[in-house]
Amino acid sequence: MAYKYLVIVESPAKAKTIEKYLGRNYKVVASVGHIRDLPKSKMGVDVENNYEPHYISIRGKGPVIKELKKYAKKAEKVYLASDPDREGEAIAWHLAHLLDLDLADKNRVVFNEITKDAVKAAFKEPRSINVDLVDAQQARRILDRLVGYSISPILWKKVKKGLSAGRVQSVALKIIMEREAEINAFEPEEYWSINGNFLKKRKKFKAGFYGIDGKKTKLSNAADVKEVTKRLKTKDYTIEKITKKERKRNPAKPFTTSSLQQEAARKLNFRTRKTMMVAQQLYEGINLGKEGTVGLITYMRTDSTRLSDVCKTEAAEYIENTYGKEYSVGVKKTASSEKGAQDAHEAIRPSSIMRTPESLKDRLDKDQMKLYSLIWSRVVASLMTPAVLDTMRVNLVQNGVMFVANGSKIKFHGFMKVYVEGNDEGKEEKENILPDLEEGEVVKAVDLEPKQHFTQPPARFSEATLIKTLEENGVGRPSTYAPTLETIQRRYYVKLVSKRFEPTELGEIVNGLIVEFFPQIVDVNFTASMEQDLDKIAEEQEEWVKVVDRFYKPFAVELEKAEENMEKIQIKDEPAGFDCELCGNPMVIKLGRYGKFYACSNFPDCRNTMAIVKEIGVKCPTCKEGEVIERKSKKNRLFYGCSRYPDCEFTSWDKPIARNCPKCDHYLVEKKVKGGKQIICSDCDYKEDVQK
Repeated sequence: MAYKYLVIVESPAKAKTIEKYLGRNYKVVASVGHIRDLPKSKMGVDVENNYEPHYISIRGKGPVIKELKKYAKKAEKVYLASDPDREGEAIAWHLAHLLDLDLADKNRVVFNEITKDAVKAAFKEPRSINVDLVDAQQARRILDRLVGYSISPILWKKVKKGLSAGRVQSVALKIIMEREAEINAFEPEEYWSINGNFLKKRKKFKAGFYGIDGKKTKLSNAADVKEVTKRLKTKDYTIEKITKKERKRNPAKPFTTSSLQQEAARKLNFRTRKTMMVAQQLYEGINLGKEGTVGLITYMRTDSTRLSDVCKTEAAEYIENTYGKEYSVGVKKTASSEKGAQDAHEAIRPSSIMRTPESLKDRLDKDQMKLYSLIWSRVVASLMTPAVLDTMRVNLVQNGVMFVANGSKIKFHGFMKVYVEGNDEGKEEKENILPDLEEGEVVKAVDLEPKQHFTQPPARFSEATLIKTLEENGVGRPSTYAPTLETIQRRYYVKLVSKRFEPTELGEIVNGLIVEFFPQIVDVNFTASMEQDLDKIAEEQEEWVKVVDRFYKPFAVELEKAEENMEKIQIKDEPAGFDCELCGNPMVIKLGRYGKFYACSNFPDCRNTMAIVKEIGVKCPTCKEGEVIERKSKKNRLFYGCSRYPDCEFTSWDKPIARNCPKCDHYLVEKKVKGGKQIICSDCDYKEDVQK
């Protein structure tokens, strides 16, 4: 079929969607991501010649490039419609070079959402490639290459092969290691609490010990508790003071890339990579039947919290029609973006508020529905009125000993009708309604429970809390978080244990060396200021060569010192405690790229290796001979299997326990549920109460 115009995008899914909107004069094809990059086999940056990058066609992209050139020859005009960010701008620039397009020509088309109206409007206003955005992206790529390809070979030489260091990943690793040091140095302190149930007529309510003679008092030990209880002579407490207040709670802002990654981790239990993958599907287009393929959300790599007037108008109409006028803030301007936002994008939002999650239930798979619902709810809630809560604080006193009861009641739900932001502790905010109480009246204590506690060390980072910390410190950008977290796990510098990052011995060694020899690389403030310099390049306030040069000159001095002074580190093998079944020599525990494993000490003459397995003390319920052991799936998910595999193929996602079901005699498993663990039957409906 003849066409006049060629449009190049990154992904085949995006190409298919856009071609339907543009009509028969347009042919839309995909470059399938980047087509040129720095070579993998060498540095590819000429540090002697203004850091000139040496780009080559990516291996395997030959047929794609050949096809693009063939299509471009036949077209009257070529449009470059890669993603609307710095990386997308760089892809367009590389395409322009490969296809010999004029950089001054207005052939760059940008849209934040893949809907018919947005795409058609974008093609009416093409622009030339923004070289400042390209330079900012190029500077980032060159800086990362200079760091990675300079430090990694030193680590290979001095520690072991296969190691790497990166500009952002090294800072992330250091942050995890510093938290581990805090945890190890932490000394728990004892403290006590006294909580009681009180009775007003037949209504019970809770109150906690506050202090003595009107002053807040800390209970450090059992003796302090005894001093308090000695003063309590009866069960009668007088209500000394009641404080009532009205509190407003504002909705959270719409999602940026980072806040979406965090909230999807908290509420949906999505890993960062999965969140971005599902968001990409929603952005590129979903088949909606008669309506065709439509992009359901705006571009998902953004630092902005701005919403378009079209979105606000739609939302106001939806909110007023669904909940009433008192729930809508109407169409008023919102803050454009957070400080340091890269581009003039919008927040992540639905392309139409009128496409409710309910209306798409037959069109989206389970994960798409979860993420779309989250994005849709967050945007709608952000354009609703604040919630109003009535709060009540009650002071109960006996002989100078004060207990305090706090109550809250939602007076007006506002945005909470639709959505409430999650938190890192996973606690839900609940109403606590106190009975009608009056100052001066007497209530009775039903029971008082003194309890010993110990202060807890800071928690290890989850994906959500690490992203939050990186963002707060200005380290990296939204698009870098998912690959950064993946890299430090793939290199076995950290591992996820109970969804928290735990550093490995290898991570500790690598971090120690980088902190000692390359302090600038892992300095959080330095890395954040580098991000600001990259922003300045994009805004035409800095030249990229000068920014790279300011970094590289002192870095080159550090490299020389490291080459000379870094001592070779021998990672010693640990004795495994048993002999090799093939040659009889002792087996040892080695540290490999993917963690520890058993290997024969007679290597390379004997190459016997074995995975280290963890038994859970339960016999296999299928074959009754093997032990149930912990295993990992290809996606690194923990499951349980028989040690006699492949002779016995027993597997279970839930942990089997050494008891059978009293109802049907099948094996019982331990399942993680909200609030603790529950024992359930692997076959019938038998279950036991949740163990906290």
